[in-house]
Amino acid sequence: MTGWRASVRAHVGDFSLDVELAGDGGVLALIGANGSGKTTFLKAIAGAIPTDAAEIVVGGEVLESTTAGLRAPIDRRRVAYLPQGYGLFPHLSVLDNVAFGLSTGPNKLDRPTRRKRAQAMLDDLGCEHLAPRRVRGLSGGEQQRVALARALVLEPRLLLLDEPLAALDATTRRSVRRVLGEHLATFQLPAIVVTHDVRDVEALDAVVAVLDAGKVVQQGSLDALRQAPHSEFVAEFVGA
Repeated sequence: MTGWRASVRAHVGDFSLDVELAGDGGVLALIGANGSGKTTFLKAIAGAIPTDAAEIVVGGEVLESTTAGLRAPIDRRRVAYLPQGYGLFPHLSVLDNVAFGLSTGPNKLDRPTRRKRAQAMLDDLGCEHLAPRRVRGLSGGEQQRVALARALVLEPRLLLLDEPLAALDATTRRSVRRVLGEHLATFQLPAIVVTHDVRDVEALDAVVAVLDAGKVVQQGSLDALRQAPHSEFVAEFVGA
């Protein structure tokens, strides 16, 4: 498995982030109230926002180090970021959405090859029948699978998921949660998942990190958080 560690200090407007976390190859669930810094932390690892001080290492490769004067561009980090809403292109077919990331940067492939790779990934995720369809006609669960396929086809070293199930209805959420857990395990891909639902943590067998006002205030297994929640928010989240 691929490990990662990230120490990030950043200012976004009036908000300050000061977080140090690491993962050994499994899933880390980030929880916290709205505005606690969860999305900001994901964007910092992906390279989408500037940082004041950072040491970000994924799979043994330094992606960003302010002390060394190093900052790898987004397209060279091999970190896949799935934002809220999935970020799919409504004017493209499902197949071309999945293939898009292979059309630019160091992963650039010719059109037949990237479409072949995209189709193979859709096959792996059990949604090959969606390939010719337009995104705007897909259900929430279908869009989530397409977004996951687009991320995985890049063969990332780290997957960042920002509330991937929040927009789904309850029935679809249960199904997609199961599929997501199965595929993260199959691909042996480390992931950081922002969530507001304890059932996501359970299904993904995730370690939990709690953010509050841009800082980590508690970290551990779900059982550990249930036994000793450090705040009312944590107690409510885990059902203690």
